[in-house]
Amino acid sequence: MTVRAYAVDLAAGPTRLHEYEPPPLGPLEVDVALTHSGVCQTDLGMIDDHYGRTPFPFVGGHEGVGLVAAVGSAVDPEALAVGQRVGVGAIAGSCAHCEWCLTGQQHLCAHTDDVIYRGRGGTFASRVRASDWRHVQPIPEALSSAEAAPLLCAGTTVFNAVVGHGVRPTDRVAVVGVGGLGHLALQILAHWGCDVTAVSTSRDKEEDARRFGARDFLTGDDLSRHPGRFDFILDTVGADLPWDDYFATLRPRGKLCVVGVPTSPFTVGRLSLMPAEKSLVSAVVGPPAVTRQLLEFAARHAIRPQVEVFPHDRLDEALDLVRRGRARYRAVVDLTPAGTPG
Repeated sequence: MTVRAYAVDLAAGPTRLHEYEPPPLGPLEVDVALTHSGVCQTDLGMIDDHYGRTPFPFVGGHEGVGLVAAVGSAVDPEALAVGQRVGVGAIAGSCAHCEWCLTGQQHLCAHTDDVIYRGRGGTFASRVRASDWRHVQPIPEALSSAEAAPLLCAGTTVFNAVVGHGVRPTDRVAVVGVGGLGHLALQILAHWGCDVTAVSTSRDKEEDARRFGARDFLTGDDLSRHPGRFDFILDTVGADLPWDDYFATLRPRGKLCVVGVPTSPFTVGRLSLMPAEKSLVSAVVGPPAVTRQLLEFAARHAIRPQVEVFPHDRLDEALDLVRRGRARYRAVVDLTPAGTPG
């Protein structure tokens, strides 16, 4: 079986057709014939080699949705079947025997099969392989494939922050950034029952933020007028912030959770944290159980990413849109048979 994929040969280079032969299917592995793939900033981090670790030629993509094409001999037949619609996210396997895996926190395993870093092929392709079927997610019927794809990274990251850090329906929360993660966070937290405020650099996205579920909207200049207001702040932007100003808006024992990666080290005054027992925390993509909960929650409450769908031959255009921060609000590539590369 030949996998046809889109690869880049050098940092920030254009994509080209790249073919490779996967090894024989292992007992726990699953091959998925892809129909859609989300485009994430993390893909650009690898394609543009921001981390200095990209194995070229490199096939990006880690938000894949498609149909099960083949399963290994040890895959539970009651869990996955050929032809079933499923998703493969950023983590496609783990060791299954460390303390983190055994307690249902596989995303913290030191030996995860990370789709985007492993170098043998991401979801900008005709197929992707998960090394452990337990990381392959059935997609609820209520979600379209294009809508489901961004939930496998952006969505589960936000949901994992909410679940993992104990956000309550009675909490007053702020979401910093109305973008790829932020527009999902607003929807999730509003349906979670929270009093949700959106924070952005300007008022250009206020109408969208309120449509996504925000009851209030602030700019950074407004923060000083809201001391001690929030129980939880979710920072979804990949930028440095005036951290002390944000901590000042937290209530005692409030948490500032970072899911966007700042460009510089954190600088936080001691008195911003210690007197009121405030916390700086983080979150990454959720473990399989949390991702499955998210998909069910999104289907039940009609939580949908706002997506721009591109045919496969416009992948470079989709990548550039995300690179320039112009996506509204997630880009998705259509890899259906008519659009499969080659």
